[in-house]
Amino acid sequence: MWCVPHPSKENHILVLLDTEGLGDVEKGDSKNDSWIFALAVLLSSTFIYNSMSTINHQALEQLHYVTELTKLIRTKSSSSSDEEEDSAKFVSFFPDFIWTVRDFMLELELDDCPITEDEYLENALKLIPGKDPKIQNSNMPRECIRKFFPKRKCFVFDRPTNDRRLLLRIEELSDNQLDVNFQKQSKDFCSYIYTHAKTKTLKEGITVTGGGLGTLVEAYVDAINSGGVPCLENAVITLAERENSAAVQKAAEHYSEQMTQRLNLPTDTLQELLEVHAACEREAIAIFMRDSFKDDKHMFQKKLADIMEKKKDSFMIQSEEASVKYCEAELKQLSESLMKSISGGTFFVPGGHHCYLEARNKLEENYKLIPRKGVKANQVLQSFLQSQQGVEEAILKADQALTDGDKAMAAVCAKKDAAEREQELLRQKQIEEEQNLEAQERSFKENLAQLQEKMDRERENLRREQEMMLDHKLKMQKELLTEGFKKEAEELNKEIAQLKEGIQTTEKSFNISDILDMASVTLIAVLPGAYKVAGMGLKLLSDRMKAAEKP
Repeated sequence: MWCVPHPSKENHILVLLDTEGLGDVEKGDSKNDSWIFALAVLLSSTFIYNSMSTINHQALEQLHYVTELTKLIRTKSSSSSDEEEDSAKFVSFFPDFIWTVRDFMLELELDDCPITEDEYLENALKLIPGKDPKIQNSNMPRECIRKFFPKRKCFVFDRPTNDRRLLLRIEELSDNQLDVNFQKQSKDFCSYIYTHAKTKTLKEGITVTGGGLGTLVEAYVDAINSGGVPCLENAVITLAERENSAAVQKAAEHYSEQMTQRLNLPTDTLQELLEVHAACEREAIAIFMRDSFKDDKHMFQKKLADIMEKKKDSFMIQSEEASVKYCEAELKQLSESLMKSISGGTFFVPGGHHCYLEARNKLEENYKLIPRKGVKANQVLQSFLQSQQGVEEAILKADQALTDGDKAMAAVCAKKDAAEREQELLRQKQIEEEQNLEAQERSFKENLAQLQEKMDRERENLRREQEMMLDHKLKMQKELLTEGFKKEAEELNKEIAQLKEGIQTTEKSFNISDILDMASVTLIAVLPGAYKVAGMGLKLLSDRMKAAEKP
C-alpha cells in the first residue's frame, strides 16, 4: 500500500493498493487468489485489472474470480452463505472498473473501422449467443463484469521500449528513455485516475477515512481468517463505532476550544455565556453530524450532548468563581477607608449612624459602577452587607443624637433593605433558571434540527443510489435486447419494478417522525435533574417541528 497526498484534490490521500498476481500455478491455491480479488474489490474505489497483449477469450477466463464475488461477500449479516444476493446490492458500493492492457500489439479497429479503447472493452464483453455449456461458462465473467461494474474504462499501452536490453533493466530507465507513445499513454492514464477516481464510499454515501480503511481491512481479513465471509453490514457497524467515537471527541474538543477562546470570564451575565454556548454547541453538533453515521439509537449524539452539557456547567462554575474572586477583591479595595473609619471609631459619635450610612451607600454606588463584575456581583455585595449588620447595629446603639424611636425606625429600615436584597437575589436566581431552561430547549431543538437535515441528506443519497442502480439495470436490459438475449432481458423486469417501487417509497421508508421521537426521548434523558420536569414541554417541541413538515 502506497499513500501520497492527492495531486489535485485538497484534503484527500491517494492510496495505491497493489496485490500479488493472480493465477500463479506454483501457489496451487485458487481460493487465495479469490480472496485477494474480493478484498481488492471491497477496499478500492477504482479497481484496475492488469493483463497482457489483448482482451480475448483466455484473458476473460482468467478473470473468473469475478463470478465468485457473490459467494465471497455478504451485504447483510442475516443473509445465508448459500443465498446469492441481487447484484444491485453490490453495485452501490463496488468500485469503478478499469482494464489496462500492457504490450498491446493490435490495431484498435472493429470491422475495419477505428474504435476507442472503451469500445474495444465493451465489444469484448458482449455475450456470445448459444446454449452450449462452454459458451455459457465463457459468458459468465462477461455477465458479472457488466452486472457489478456499471462504470467501466479501458486503457491500452504499447511496449515501454522495443529494445530488449533496455527491457531487462526497465526499472532503471528514466522517462525519456521510454517509447514516446508509452509515455503519452501513461500520462493519459494517470491524468484519468487523478481526475475521475472517486472517494471511497460505502452504501448510502458513507465516506471512508484513512483510519476507517484500516478498520475495514481488519474486519474483512478477520472474517476470512475465521473461516467466514466478509460482511459489509458488520464492517459498517464496526466502522461506525470507531468513526462515531472519533466524531464525538472531535466535536467535544471543538466546543471546549471555542468556548475557551470566545469567553471572557467572568461573563457579565449568564445570558452572555449561554449565547456563546449556543453558537459553539451548534458548530460542534454540525461537526458530529458531518463525521458520524449509523448512529441509529442516537447514543453517540446523546453522549456528545451530555459532554457539552457538563462542559457548559463547568464554564458556568468557572465564571461564577471568577466573578466571586473579582468582586471580593474590588469590594475589599473599595471598603478599605470604611473599615479604617470603623476601626478608628469615626462613626461611634453622635450623628455617626447617618455618616456610616452615607459612607456605605457611597461604597455601594462605586461598586455598581464597576463593569463586568459577573453573575455573582449582587451575591457578593449582599454577603458583604450582611457582614456589616453587627457593626451597623453597634453604631446605631452608640449614636446619642438619635431618640429611641429613631433607632427603632432605623433598625426596621435596615431589615427591610436586607429583605429587599434577598428578594432581588431570588429574582435573579429565578431569571437564571429560566435562561437555563431556554438554553436546554435551544439545545434540544438544535440537535433535532441538525438531525433532520442529516436524515434529509441520507435520504437523498439513498434516492441517488437507487436511481443509479435502476439506470444500470435499464442499460443492462437494453444491451441484452440489442445482443438478442430477450429472455435474459425480460428476467430483469422484476428487479427493475422493485427498484422503481423502492424509489417511490424512499420518503415513506425513512420514517422521520419515529426517528425524531426516539431522538427526543434520548436527548431529554441528558437534561439535568432540575430540568427533566420540562421533558414533556421539550417533547412538544419535537411534535411542533414534525407538524411543520406537513403540507
